[in-house]
Amino acid sequence: MVYPSLTKNDSESIGSASNEKGDHNDPEVLGVPPAGVDEQEERAAQVHSKYRPYILSALAIVILGWWISATILKATRHRWIVQTLFAWAFILIIAFRYIPTSVVSHPISSVWNPVVQEPWYKLPYRTRLAIGWLCLVGIVFGSAYGFKLQPGTNFGDRTINVAGLFVFQFCLWATSKHRSHIPWPTVIVGLFMQQVIALFVLKTGAGFSIFKWIATLAGDFLGQALAGAAFFFDQDVVDNKHWFFVNTLSSIIFFIAFVQMMYYLGVMQWVIKNFAWFFFKVMNVSGAEAVVAAASPWIGQGESACLVRPYVDLMTESELHLSMTSGFSTIAGSVLAAYIQLGVPASNLITSSVMSIPASMAISKLRIPEMEEPVTRGRVTVDRGEEKDAPANALHAFSKGAVFGLIVAGQILTNVLTVLSLVAMINGLLTWIGQGFGIHHLTLELILRYVFYPVTFFLGVPRHEILRVSEFFATKLVANEFSAYLDLQTVMKGDNPLTARAYTIATYGLCGFANLGSLGIQIGVLGALAPSRSKIIARIALSAMICGFLSTLQTAGIVGMLV
Repeated sequence: MVYPSLTKNDSESIGSASNEKGDHNDPEVLGVPPAGVDEQEERAAQVHSKYRPYILSALAIVILGWWISATILKATRHRWIVQTLFAWAFILIIAFRYIPTSVVSHPISSVWNPVVQEPWYKLPYRTRLAIGWLCLVGIVFGSAYGFKLQPGTNFGDRTINVAGLFVFQFCLWATSKHRSHIPWPTVIVGLFMQQVIALFVLKTGAGFSIFKWIATLAGDFLGQALAGAAFFFDQDVVDNKHWFFVNTLSSIIFFIAFVQMMYYLGVMQWVIKNFAWFFFKVMNVSGAEAVVAAASPWIGQGESACLVRPYVDLMTESELHLSMTSGFSTIAGSVLAAYIQLGVPASNLITSSVMSIPASMAISKLRIPEMEEPVTRGRVTVDRGEEKDAPANALHAFSKGAVFGLIVAGQILTNVLTVLSLVAMINGLLTWIGQGFGIHHLTLELILRYVFYPVTFFLGVPRHEILRVSEFFATKLVANEFSAYLDLQTVMKGDNPLTARAYTIATYGLCGFANLGSLGIQIGVLGALAPSRSKIIARIALSAMICGFLSTLQTAGIVGMLV
C-alpha cells in the first residue's frame, strides 16, 4: 500500500510550525538529516556498489562447489534432482543481476510470437475456446483410459470419475454468481494443469521427489517455532500433545514475523512479482491471489495471506474468495509430518495439495467471477510506502511482525473456539430432537454422511464402500481432517479395512483444510489483515469453504482415473 508523501508546501508548513515553537535549530524537527549523514550514506552506497559483484560472484562459486560436491558424494547423490534445482536457481538469480534477461527472452520471443502467439490470437475467441475444451477433454480421457488398470479397478470406475468431473463443473456453473462473466480460459487452463500435475507427480519419480522436498522444507522451517514454544511451555507438550494453542499458533506468529523481515529485505517483493507474471500469463489471475494460492500447500491457509499483506485490504470480492478457497483446498507443510506419522502415504498428501492449486483457481472463478479490476492484475510492485513507524533494521521488522502475529493468532484462537462450540451446540440440539424420533445419535456428521453419498459415488469409490468413505468426508467437514485421517487409519488397522482404491481416493479427498474450524481461522486471519473488507469476508467464507472442499474432492476423482 502506498502512502502519500509530503509535498514541498507541506514541508514548508511543517517547518514554519516548528519555527513558531522555537525548534528551528533542530534539524530533525525540520526533516533535514544532520550534517554528515548524507555523506556517510553515499560513501556506504559506493562501497556496497563496488564490492557487491565480487561478493555475489564468490557466493555463486560456493553454491556451484556445493552442488558438485553433493552430486558426487554417495551420501547425497540420490537427491541430485532437488539439489540441482536448488543450486542452479540461486546461481541463475545471481547471474541475471548482471546479465540482461533479453539474452534469453529475445530468442524465445522471436520464435514464440510469430509461430505461436500471433497465429493463436488471430483465431476467433470461440474457436480458441473450442480448441481449449478439446485439449482438456483429450487429457481427461487419455488419463482415464490411457494407462493400465490397477488391481481392483475397472474402466467402469474410471468412467464414473470422468462423469463426476463434468458433474462438478456443471454444478459450479449452475450456482455461479455471474454466469455470463465466467473466465472460461482460466477455468480450462486450471483443470488442464490439474491433470498435468497429477500425471507428472504420479507417473514420474522426479515430480514426486521435487514436491516432497518442498513440503518437507516448509514443514521443517515452520517447526523451528516449536523451540520457542517449548521454552514457554514444555517439550512434552510440544512433542506429544500437539496443542493447537501451542504448536499451530506458535508457527503462525513465527511465520508472520519472518515474512515482515523478508519484506524489509525486499525478498517478498521479488517473489510476488515473479509469481504475478507467471500466473497472469498462464491463468490470467491477479498477482496477489496467485501468490496466496501457490503458497497455500507449503505454508498454510493463514500464513499464505500474510505474503500479500499490503494488498489484502484492496482485494476484490473474487480475489478474496479465491484466496480463501485455495486455503481450504490444501494442507500446510507444517502438518504434513503429522499425517505421515499417522500412516497416510506422503505421495498422496503432496500430490493432492499441489493439484489443488490450479483446481482452486478454476473452481473459485467459476463460483464468483471477477467483476472488478484488481490492483495487482498482471504485475505486482510491492511498495509498502512511507510507514509511520518504519522498522530501523531487519531485526526491528522481525520484532514488529511478531507483535502483529500475536494479534492474528488471538483472532484465530477466538474464532476457532466459538465456531467449534457452535457446532457442538447444534449437535446437542439435533441429538435432543432425534431422540423424539428414536434416533439417539443424530448429528451433523450423520446427516452429512448421507448427503455426501452421491458425491462419493462420483469419485469412483467401489459401491459397497461409498457410505463408509462418505462418513470420513463428513467428519473432515464438521471436525477436521486430522480426526478423519485418524478414523481412517483406525479402520485400516481393523478387521474390515477399505480396498486399496477406496483408501487412495479417501486419502486424497481428506487432504484439505475445508472444515468449520478452519472457517473461523480464515475469517480471523483475513479479518485482521483487511478490516474494511470484514463484511465481504464473512459473507463469502462459507462459499469458499464449499469450493475448497469440492476442489479437494475433484482432485481425488482425477486421481481415481490413474489408480
